[in-house]
Amino acid sequence: MIKLVSKIISKIKHREYIIDENITDNDLFSIVFTRFFMLIRGFFATIGFKKSGKISFIGKKVCIKSKSHIECGSGLTINDNCTINALCKGGIKIGNNFSLGQNSIIECTGVIRELGESLVIGDNVGISANAFISVRGKVKIGDSTIFGPSVSLFSENHIFEDKSTPIYLQGATRKGIEIGKDCWIGANATILDGVKIGDGCIVAAGAVVNHDVPSYTIVGGVPAKAIKNR
Repeated sequence: MIKLVSKIISKIKHREYIIDENITDNDLFSIVFTRFFMLIRGFFATIGFKKSGKISFIGKKVCIKSKSHIECGSGLTINDNCTINALCKGGIKIGNNFSLGQNSIIECTGVIRELGESLVIGDNVGISANAFISVRGKVKIGDSTIFGPSVSLFSENHIFEDKSTPIYLQGATRKGIEIGKDCWIGANATILDGVKIGDGCIVAAGAVVNHDVPSYTIVGGVPAKAIKNR
């Protein structure tokens, strides 16, 4: 059974995928059973997408708003209790084999007086549980990038210079966030507006990134500083 399921997953992902031989048949059956119902939910949940791939897996209690703004490739997985609000000017474009961990939020627009810009996610991107991605400015995530749990992206900064006017009435700046290919963003990291992270970077757990990171650099701390190059 392990070989059969490995072959099926490899075909879906278009790359070799071998299941750990220590998994029991009962555990594997339970996983396959759960995935089967996620596949059924995926069929119905992606109806209304601007474009969708052949296979999608959707967990329980997933809320997707403004579906007509979403384009996605095959192998989409959205786990339990996720919320996606896709209302934005340029929409959401997701590549193949994207995974969004449970309890995560992608929020493209907060208030309808000023819509968010756009979100572009490459192929083979994995985002772990409890992520928060704010798409006020443009957000781009490159191929094969992975996020640890509870990563946050904030693509907007509030203007606050005028002390006589409440901050929420002063507007905001939106420079956007760009994360390159093959990056690893550690657990609880926060990436702020205006940041560009190059290819192959590692952001340490708990880091707050408020400036650009050159390719193949490891950063950590608050605020994040270069630790070494890969």
